[in-house]
Amino acid sequence: MSDARSPRRYRARCLSFGAQSTAAAPIVELLDDVLITVVDGRIASVDDASALPATSDVVDLRPGLLLPGFIDSHIHFPQQDMIGSYGAQLMDWLERYAFPAEMAYADPAFSADAAERFLDRMLANGTTTAMVFATVHETSAEALFQAAARRRLRMIAGKVLMDRNAPDGLRDTDDGYAASAALIERWHGRDRLAYAVTPRFAITSTDAQLGAAKRLLEDYPGTYLHSHLSENPGEIQQTLALYPDAPNYLAVYDQFGLVNDRSHYAHGIHLSEPELELMHARQGTIAFCPTSNLFLGSGLLDIEALMRRGIPMSVATDVGGGTSFSQLRTLADGYKVAQLRGYSWHPFSAFYALTLGNAQALGLADRIGRIAPGYEADWVLLDGRSQPVLGERLARAETLEEELFAYQMLGDERAVSKTLILGTPLYERGDRVERVERTETHNA
Repeated sequence: MSDARSPRRYRARCLSFGAQSTAAAPIVELLDDVLITVVDGRIASVDDASALPATSDVVDLRPGLLLPGFIDSHIHFPQQDMIGSYGAQLMDWLERYAFPAEMAYADPAFSADAAERFLDRMLANGTTTAMVFATVHETSAEALFQAAARRRLRMIAGKVLMDRNAPDGLRDTDDGYAASAALIERWHGRDRLAYAVTPRFAITSTDAQLGAAKRLLEDYPGTYLHSHLSENPGEIQQTLALYPDAPNYLAVYDQFGLVNDRSHYAHGIHLSEPELELMHARQGTIAFCPTSNLFLGSGLLDIEALMRRGIPMSVATDVGGGTSFSQLRTLADGYKVAQLRGYSWHPFSAFYALTLGNAQALGLADRIGRIAPGYEADWVLLDGRSQPVLGERLARAETLEEELFAYQMLGDERAVSKTLILGTPLYERGDRVERVERTETHNA
């Protein structure tokens, strides 16, 4: 494989969003025929290709639609093997399926193999960046960071913090500070990697551990906070039983200094008015996980309410509560959730969320999420011809809105033709062959 830092030129029809876009008002940038030059993994120029002479060194990606790589703001690396497990809501599901699956990640060899499979699946679905839960085991996060570094992925991850209300073998023997700090020092800021301090949720962390999480954020500026919030009524009741003096669930985290502009909470379905006001004031982010929320019967997030209050909302698969690695399928379920809430989620807003919107939520909008000069060349190429029904619907689409809505409602991993990292294809779909290539590690 040639060096990802060498110049590359691509001709494409591409879709991106303007830097000043918001969830309520995405600025659509459709470029029907452009020549994109990539140098050292970044976009050097985007030019009108129709006025340029054809040259042999240009890779033509047409007739597919090139977009910024999809960003998944909440996914569980260790739950990939029990995805779609039958018959429970959140708390029972954790006990019956999630916790037993996570036990295996104490084994470094198992974790290493699982990390390769996990990232291959992400790339096959067009996901180029993610915020990821590992397990309580340091080995699980180590394996994920190593595998991501080899591919030069932009990835945010962390070892889970749990020191109570979890099975033997899935609890920290102390407050988890030392193991987390060691991982931060090895990986945070290395090449394109970042660390998220990751208490699973308040139920599984003592006051001492939540205090340790606060110290980690203070001692290592630039790290993220990644956890769960208000997913299920039973979870909320159990949390408030453990913290009877707290006025609400979010206040539990806030008293430990864990709600700020680098805090990312999955779900947030059942937030009260005071919690919504606090989240807005602290500038925290909610990760919308519609596939998981429907599968586990957790509830219907009020997207419109978050938008009205100016609370940043990202979009996530939440595998393995979510039942697909595909962010296209996630958008389809998100549309259905919105419909049940009396709100129509426009395809421009949905695709903005997967790309620039999620980048903005993660504080990365100056690097990823757009196809524009200066941005990292992480892209996904969609081509619906591999899905007969989708292909037929696309052939009848008369507007960009109809085209994107067809991908939103009918697309899945089969619509992903190619995934590129820093301008280098790491995944390509053929008629019968799927190929994932891995790059060498580069420190920056």
